[in-house]
This record gives sequence, structure tokens and C-alpha cells, in this order.
Amino acid sequence: MVLSRRTFTAFAGTAALGLSLNASAGMDSGGPGGSAYAGHTAPTGPAPDPPTADGRHHTVGFDRYSLLVDGRRLVLWSGEMHPFRLPSPSLWRDVLQKMRAHGYNAVSIYVAWNYHSPAPGRYDFTGVRDLDLFLRQAAETGLYVILRPGPYINAEVDAGGFPGWLTATKARARISDPTYLSYADEWLTAVNRIVARHLYTRGDGTVLLYQIENEYYAYVTKPPGRDYMAHLYAKVRADGIDVPLFHNDQSRHGYWTPGSFDTGGERGRWLYGFDGYPAPDEVPPDWGHFGIGGKKGGATASPGTPGFVPEFGGGWFDPWGGAEFDGAGYAGSARTRDAAYERRFYLTNLANGITVHNVYMTFGGTSWGWLPAPQVYTSYDYGAAFDEGRLATPKVVPMHQFGHLVRCVPELAKLDPAEDITVGGVAAGDGRIKVYHLTNPDTDAHIYVLRNDSTKSVSSALPVAGTSLPVTVPASDARLLAAGIALGQRKLAYSNAQPMLWLTAGGRDVAVLTGRAGETTVTALECASEPTVTVLAGDAESSYADGRVRVTARLGGLTRVLVEGGGISAPLLLLLADDETSARLWPRETPSGSVLVYGPALLRTAELRGDAVRLTGDTVEAAELEVWAPHGVREVVWNQGALQMSATDSGSLRAEQPLAGVPAVALPVLGGWRRQVENPESAPGFDDSKWLVADRTSTFSTTAVPDGQPVLFADDYGFHYGDVWYRGSFTDATGMESVSLGYSTGTQGLLMAWLDGEPLGTHRMPVPDKETVRKGSWTATTTFGVPERVRTPGGHVLSVLVRRMQHDMDGKTQDTHKVARGLTAVTFTGASPAVRWRLQGAAAAAADPVRGPLNTGGLYGERSGWHLPGYGDGGWPVVELPRAERRRQGVAWYRTGFRLDVGPGVDASIGLVLEDDPVRAYRVQIFLNGWNMGQYVNDVGPQHTFVLPNGILRTRGANTLALAVLSDGTTESGPGEVRLTLLGSTAGGVPVTVVPSPGR
Repeated sequence: MVLSRRTFTAFAGTAALGLSLNASAGMDSGGPGGSAYAGHTAPTGPAPDPPTADGRHHTVGFDRYSLLVDGRRLVLWSGEMHPFRLPSPSLWRDVLQKMRAHGYNAVSIYVAWNYHSPAPGRYDFTGVRDLDLFLRQAAETGLYVILRPGPYINAEVDAGGFPGWLTATKARARISDPTYLSYADEWLTAVNRIVARHLYTRGDGTVLLYQIENEYYAYVTKPPGRDYMAHLYAKVRADGIDVPLFHNDQSRHGYWTPGSFDTGGERGRWLYGFDGYPAPDEVPPDWGHFGIGGKKGGATASPGTPGFVPEFGGGWFDPWGGAEFDGAGYAGSARTRDAAYERRFYLTNLANGITVHNVYMTFGGTSWGWLPAPQVYTSYDYGAAFDEGRLATPKVVPMHQFGHLVRCVPELAKLDPAEDITVGGVAAGDGRIKVYHLTNPDTDAHIYVLRNDSTKSVSSALPVAGTSLPVTVPASDARLLAAGIALGQRKLAYSNAQPMLWLTAGGRDVAVLTGRAGETTVTALECASEPTVTVLAGDAESSYADGRVRVTARLGGLTRVLVEGGGISAPLLLLLADDETSARLWPRETPSGSVLVYGPALLRTAELRGDAVRLTGDTVEAAELEVWAPHGVREVVWNQGALQMSATDSGSLRAEQPLAGVPAVALPVLGGWRRQVENPESAPGFDDSKWLVADRTSTFSTTAVPDGQPVLFADDYGFHYGDVWYRGSFTDATGMESVSLGYSTGTQGLLMAWLDGEPLGTHRMPVPDKETVRKGSWTATTTFGVPERVRTPGGHVLSVLVRRMQHDMDGKTQDTHKVARGLTAVTFTGASPAVRWRLQGAAAAAADPVRGPLNTGGLYGERSGWHLPGYGDGGWPVVELPRAERRRQGVAWYRTGFRLDVGPGVDASIGLVLEDDPVRAYRVQIFLNGWNMGQYVNDVGPQHTFVLPNGILRTRGANTLALAVLSDGTTESGPGEVRLTLLGSTAGGVPVTVVPSPGR
């Protein structure tokens, strides 16, 4: 992903696509991007069942309207999460279940090359990197998967996902350079070996779509780019990936549409998609099929394929210093891109024919260790619908409504602009409401998207189905209305409430419509004769005239209206819910029928077994439980406990006692700290004989080497992540006045220098502002004066510590990931000593086999295991926090242990808070049980709270916390207050397996 912010019928058993798909298999042999179903399009019908690894072969196709799965239309409503940003595999299931419950039918994931490959030819897919496990969990949850393995991913991660070792190769990345392609093929082979076992076409998993590369906008019209894309296409197909392939255009440029590169003669097998990250104050653009035409018309650039947005902004990232949101951090992102933002933009997308839609991010997670790109800090919360602690935010409500809507209203998968009934088309009485009027050509259903771009709520009237329908659209918001859609056996004539779902349970149809609390809604149903209407709960009344029963209700909680007769055999239970209430309605399809649950904070699973429905889920506060289920269900089991239930006049079963809320979670006060200082590397007598000699004279870096100096770049010596130490030995400092050190680190990097153990000072890269946050390389030269007392003959040692902040991303295809990290040049004034350099860091070849290469850097304490839970710190002095250290340049470590006793069946999301006087210039690496959970910069921020994921955090047992404090010597340093905090808790959750955390 950069800062700006269509396929074919897959035939069963085609392991390497050896079958000819262009001739008699029903494929369109016309122009590029043609329909997957030649000569016709699939009619509107029920959406496909939720996907599972069912062992059956499936077909995946498309036409210009939507994806077609087994010939049935599918609106793909997907959310982005990254398994590598949640290093506790048990919690993947938690997030996936929450996404499914809240209406998503797909999950999109990047697979980061650097996360899995510590060295050429070495690929690790075990433990927290178990891609096979994630894909199994997605299938078990009932979610399709959009897989995005790059090779380049961007994603605000180190080098855009390229492994550190690639920076020290001659390969020119992201073009058809043979050396680079050989490495990329090696990576794709490793990924595709796993993915091929999880393709939905074969029934072994639910991988439905597969992305090639990422926002690739360089060399679009030139052979190095076209050949590169063609090579990746052929490679993925040769590896047996037979689902639709696509690329995500960096913006709506019309790049990489069908036919723009060689696909080996395969036609109609490529999706066009584009990414969109509009600003909150932007008027939502018409950039789908029904928007402006031409090359930059979004989906209009590929009229034969469905509207597809592989990334649409579900938030935005924040840089060091919090410049993007004026220091408010991700709370600012969530505030500016709130629920109204989602309704306004996502409904506009749907109105523009975009039926393949992925929200980036839906769960952002944590860029732990040395994973983050230089621009961003540890948290990748993103202001997403689920926050970094896995908790649902108010932004979940519209996603909950949209997701269930597109599943239950198949008409939305095939829409055309409606024929204008007046010269000006359908319009609201107040022109501040923009109206999109669409129809389904098969069912004649009408869909209206109403959008208010003004700063005031607008009430007006809309001509719908022969009536003047009162409508209200809040400021900067939107809503969807429908007419002529099915609600089971009955047809909705019109409503000014937004439909959310319908299902059949217990011999009756149940339909849910939603709106803002306090609104008055009008809902009309087609009825051949007057039905019996009973208001079971809420403020509602009904009338009948002209073949329609009309229900008027004021929204508040759950209004229940039962409609019986009127020429239709099945009763309809009409549930009218305000937004907050709608988010506690949980539909679930099972092989034995549909279930609707009302009340708890979350429904995770539902299973019908005999006369019992077995449910699992979460509560926060005490909650009622009500279940609509098929005939014959008499027993309800909640989280393995049978409940006493009573039948209601709504046709449901209601628990006689409320479900219990979550018990209190007690957190200990952190104490018993022990402290030890380090950086012995700064002392002149330190033994560096085993360090690598900096004797290289050439490099593949894009950074030039100064004439007459050796290569000092850390990557050239195998040190790709974290801190790097340098020691330069020379004789005779007589006359030496100053030393100038050139270095390159990325945003917020720094350099510290000592001469013969005497601190020379610290230099830091600046805090980025909104204008410079998008800057790529951060390099500097700093000059330190040499104290007169060390200007002597004899041996001297210049020691330098560089805190490098990872590699630049390569969004513009300029090999910027190869910009040097570490020292780049050293010059002296007043003397010209011959310096012999040695350096030491975290060697990739010796990376932690469990935690991986991105976990640790080259500090003395890291190299000595001070961050590990098994380290013996009994000899360290005991200290108390908060602590004001005297001014000292260098590193000090603090360690303590604590125990948690969170009750079984409680999911507690816990964080670590660091706070201090912001004047104090220091930073902290946080190690929990040996896992590097992030970096805190006290005088920069904005992050103060660090999420500690369960599994790495042992919620029932002992934990070790280690803090590596790097002080620049300009101020007193801390650490200040360090405490645990409860981010949220629920009764329920998923079983959590402890993540291995080797002690040594």
C-alpha cells in the first residue's frame, strides 16, 4: 500500500491449469476482460452459502456485475487483517470470528516476504508464521480469503515487505531483472506450495482471489514492467493457483487492466481493481461503473469486469510524532473516519457498481519488533473497525449492517442505473440530498442510495413506488433504501429504514430494518388482502390500503411487528432496530437451518444438533439472550452451559435469566525492578576481535560510498534489523579538531558517538511533519568536536551506535529499499588518521528461530540475552520506578516479573502504558517474555500504550518484562511510570495457546 491512498471459471481438478479454458469450456474468447460466462450473464438468485473446505469442487467466475461462485452472484465484502501483525495464532481465530459475525464474508491478507525469510533459500512458515494454520482457520470460520503475497506489499512495513538480505544483492527489484525474478520465484514457490492446498476451486480451503504485486505504477507501458507482470502471472499459474488473479492499481489510473500484459493467451481471466483512500472532507467520488468514463474512470477502465476496490480506506496510518492527527494518535483517525464516513463512502461505492470491496484496515494490529517502516510507530491500529486490542469500535455498526445486507439482498450484486422517470431523474425534495437510483434488471428491485454532503441534517421527501417517502439523512452521512426486494415470501414495497437482513426460522420469515434512534420509519409490504398486524413490542402502528400494509414506527431498541395472512402462508416478523440494537442481532446459517440470536455482545458460532442449538459468544455486561431457530429446537446451550428458555410471542426462545457479564479483572502493580547499564562497546578496552571487519569496497546499495572509504553500510555485513555498533581504531589523534559522521537511518533514527569512552554526543533525525512524513530516505551528517584532552598520540577508538529505523519502502520502483542503513561516511578535521573499522549487530544467520529475524537488534543486552525470560538477573541492583536518571548517553536495562490470574473464560485485552515528562529524551524497547512488542519514544510519541497480545502475554501465569532504555544524554531520562492497563474484557473469547517463548 502506498501513501495515496476483475476472472474466469475455475474448473475442478486443474492443478496447474493444464486444461484449455479458452475453447469449449464456456469461456469468452472475445476481447480482454470478457465475461466468464459467454453469451449470457447469470440471473439474480440467492447468494452462495458461506464457504468451507467442503471437499467439493467449485467454480469461480465473473461478469461485469459481480463475481460468480458456482454460477451464483456474490458481493464480496472483505476486511483486511495481517496475521504478521498479531503474533499469537490463537487470536487470529478471534478476529476472524468477529469479522464473520459482523457481516464480512471475506478476509484479505498480505503475506510479508521479510517476515518469513531470514536468508536466501530459508523460509519459515511455523509458529507465528503458520500461513497454513491461518488459512484453515479462515475456512473453519466461513470466510473467503483474498491472498496478497507481493512479492512487494508496501503495507507500511520494513522495505515494503522485501527481506533484509535482498538489500545486499545485485537484483534490481520490481522489474524483469533475472536475478530479482529468481528470488521472487523462490518466494512465490514457498507461498504457493501452501496456498495451493487451500483453493476454493478444489474444495480444500476458501482462497478465492489472488493478487499479483502491489500498487505497481512504474513501467506500466514499458517492457521491464509488462514483462515483470507477465512473469509473475505465469509463475503463479504454473504453481497451480487457479483462482482469479488481479492487481491493485495504486489509484484509479486504469493501469493493468485486462489485456495490458501477456497472460499466455488466457482471456477473460484477470480482474482490474484500484485502491482508494479519500480524505474525510472529500465529496465521495463516482468512480465505479456508473461514474465518469475514460482511462481514469475507475472500473469503467475495465467494463467487462466487476467494480473492484482491493483497498478502500477503513482508517489511516499515523507517523512518528502524530502529525497526521495533530498528536491525537489513532483516536484521531477513528474520529475523522468514523461510522458516518463509512456509510457515506462505502454506500457510494456500492451505488457505483463496486461489488468486490475490501476495507483496509478492518483490524490493523501491531507492527511489533523491527517490522514497521520508518515512517510509522509500533501501533498499526489504523483507526479501524476493530482496534489494536481486538475490541469492536462504533465503526463496526455500519459494517455489521452492510455485510449482512449484501448477503441477504442478492439484488445488490446486479444493479444498473435506473431509467429516469423524469427529465432530472429521481430526486429528493431537498437538493442537498444526492440520490443514486439503481435497479436490478432481473427482479425490478429498486435501490436508492441517499447521501448528504452538507454539515446539517436534511429531511426531505423521495418519490418511491408511487408514494412520497419522508427521508432524513444526517450531516455528512448516507443511507440505503430499497423497494421491491424480497423479505422471505413477502415483498417490501418501500421503507425509509435501511434493510439489514432476512431469514426463515421456526416457520416464519424474520426481517430486520435499521435506522437512527428516535427516527420515525415507514415500511410498506405488498399484500393481496388485508393481513393481521400485531405490534408485539415498541412504538408502532399499522394501516392497510391499495394492496399494501403500512407500518409506522419510532425507533428505539427493538420494535417487533408480526404480519400474518394477507394471502401469504408464512408469517413475517418485522424487527425494526436502531443502530446500537442492530449490532446485537446475529444471523447465522447452519446446514440444518438459519438461526438469529439477539442480545449478547458477540455470537461466535452456532450449531444445530438434534433439538438443541449450541452457541458460543461473548458478553461484556449482563445481557438477555433470545434465539429464533428452526422448528423442533427446544434447548439452547451458551458457552457449553444449558439455559432455561421460554417461548415468546415473537416465535423465539428467550433465556429466563440474563447471561452473566464479564467479571472484574485485577492487574498487578509492576514492581521489583532490577537495573543494569550496558554499552561496554564504547570503552576503549572492549574486545571487538570477533566483530566483522568493514573491508568491503563496493556495494549494491543505492547509496554512494565516499572515495577512499570502506563500505560501512550495515546490510552489506548481514546486519539487517535493529541497532548496529561500530568501532574504529586508529593511532594518533594529535591535532584532531572534529569528526563528521554521515549516517542513514530512516525517520526517528539516531547516532551516538564516543571517543576513547568519552561521549561526543548524539544526533537525531527530525520529527516528521505533515509535509515530510512521506519522505523516503532520512540521512544526515553530524560533526562532533574532539576534546583537547584526547588529542594525543597512541591508540584511540571511535565507538558509534546507530539506531536504524528500518529500510525505506520501494513504492516508486527505484530500489529505495537499498538505501544504506548505518554509518555512511567518516571524516576528520585537523588530522587524517587511517581507521580500521569493525561492526556488530543482529546477524540474520543467527536469528531467533522462534521469534524470527525481526525481533532483536544489536544491543549488547540483546546479544547477551538480557531480553529473554530465562536470563539470570539476580545480581542486578534493585531500583524503583518512576526513575529520573542523570544525564547519561547510552543504554540501561530494567527487568521485572509479574503474574496474572485472569479467570478462565475471560478474554482480557491488556496493554502496557509508559508515561513521563515529555521533555526527557529517551526511548524504550519493550520485551515481553523475550518478544519485542515495540518502541516507545518519550519525547516524540504519540504512542504511550502498547498492546500485549494474549498467548505471548500469559494471562494465567508468570511473565517477564524487560525494557531497554536508550538515552541521548541531553536531558534526564526515565523510565517514568510503567503500568499495566485493561483495554477491555469479555466473558467468552477463544481458547488461547501459549506462544513458545524460549528463555535462552
